[in-house]
Amino acid sequence: MKFSVIRTYTRAATIELESDTRYVASEGVSVILNGEPVMSPSANVFTLFSLEPGTAYTLEVTGPDGQRDSASFSTKEESVFINVKDIGASGDGQTDDTEAFSAAIAMCPEDGTVYVPEGIYSVRPLFMKSHMTLYLGKGARLLASSRQADYPVLPGIVRKTGKWEQEDNFGSWEGNPLDQYASLITALNVCDFDLIGEGTLDGNGEAGGWWSDPKHRHGAWRPNIVFLNGCSKVTLCGVTVTNSPCWTIHPYYSDDVSFINLFIKNPDVSPNTDGIDPQSCRRVLILGTKISVGDDCIAIKSGKLYMATAHFRRTEDVCVRNCYFERGHGGVTIGSEAACGVTDVRVSKSIFKDTDRGLRIKTRRGRGEKSLLDGIDFSDLTMDGVRMPFTVNMFYFCDPDGHTPYVQDQKARPVDEMTPAIGSIRISHVDIENADVVTACVYGLPEKPVEEVSVENVKVSYRPPAERKPGLPVMMDDFPEMVGASLYMNNIKRLRIKNLSVSGKDVREPELLHIGTQEIAGLFIGQ
Repeated sequence: MKFSVIRTYTRAATIELESDTRYVASEGVSVILNGEPVMSPSANVFTLFSLEPGTAYTLEVTGPDGQRDSASFSTKEESVFINVKDIGASGDGQTDDTEAFSAAIAMCPEDGTVYVPEGIYSVRPLFMKSHMTLYLGKGARLLASSRQADYPVLPGIVRKTGKWEQEDNFGSWEGNPLDQYASLITALNVCDFDLIGEGTLDGNGEAGGWWSDPKHRHGAWRPNIVFLNGCSKVTLCGVTVTNSPCWTIHPYYSDDVSFINLFIKNPDVSPNTDGIDPQSCRRVLILGTKISVGDDCIAIKSGKLYMATAHFRRTEDVCVRNCYFERGHGGVTIGSEAACGVTDVRVSKSIFKDTDRGLRIKTRRGRGEKSLLDGIDFSDLTMDGVRMPFTVNMFYFCDPDGHTPYVQDQKARPVDEMTPAIGSIRISHVDIENADVVTACVYGLPEKPVEEVSVENVKVSYRPPAERKPGLPVMMDDFPEMVGASLYMNNIKRLRIKNLSVSGKDVREPELLHIGTQEIAGLFIGQ
């Protein structure tokens, strides 16, 4: 069976099967390492842990049909291996182990590994550094302090000495440079850093009181579990990340960041606990990751207008593949804080289960002319129980002025420097079961329609009418709830539909309004 060695670390390696299945591996796959059987993977992406550093390995994978493929790889070299318990960490869940962790990180030389064995380690925010590995062994849990006083504050803006017109930006909150508490894992301007293993990062969100009165600032804004600011060549692999105070993993103004084989789990009642929120990042890989959270599973952003004016940086080249999204408001969301723009997003070979929406794009007047959302490609996907698989909304009523006539006026307004744009959205080869609200709802601005929407080879089946519940596809004023609708499209320059089948008793015919050019072939709305 064909496979690829995606990434090697000091003591681990990640493999991706070249399978026809989405996320879940076919039954009967076997993995042999140096001649010894080691596992039958349940997912197309898996990681082999407990390897030796600087060592050559031969890997063989046999598929259910008996076809075999092999490849050789070598793990990364390691300069030193530091066990935090040798530095004084107790791992008893009661003792504050922060100083031992900080000492281990500080003394770790280039290409070294800090190892965390089984145990519960109560810690305050930890600050990472470049050219090292943090390895959480199986059964290891980093438990964030429940005391807000234990969290340093990352200032949103710091003026540069002697250059008052210039600023540095450390903290962030919902697209603006604002004071924010440091995260359990904080990395500022870190390069070449791996956080790997089979352990757990526990943000202790409920015990810390972070989920009560979540929109009120208490000294500073809520922390993440992982915050990467100005980083490059950072990989998180294998670990479970849970109980986040707010957005779980927040890569910010970073390049070449990878999130592989993670398990991100937050209670569905936890507020704003998105899974992964890349903001103003380039070359982001989210691979083989399972996310079940209280908000959007993935939310791709690039800040509000101030960031586009003072710190312009577009989010570019985001690849999401072989992932599993569960329960979130949106499976993959783009916006609404995207004033710098988001381009080239590819989502493929993934499963969406019981999320409110699959693809969710949201923006509004006021995001500005730099806010171009373009090159959005969704392909080779399975959705089950996703109430409204595809929604695009250019009237999103976020922010204090979100319900004003400026944002919500559905009549054309002048195009100016405050007008956002959406370019091309392509959806292909998607199998959808148990939808109930609408297959796709796209509402562009009348003065700036969505440039192109392409839907090809998509098959949708609806829940029985008695099991459907009305829902609001897009969060805008004066838009009605829907149930059992197929397509609602408004203000689009070019619409292309090829081989779209929507079945289920009493499914409503499409509403296509203010469409510039239409190419429709093989559209079937059946009973």
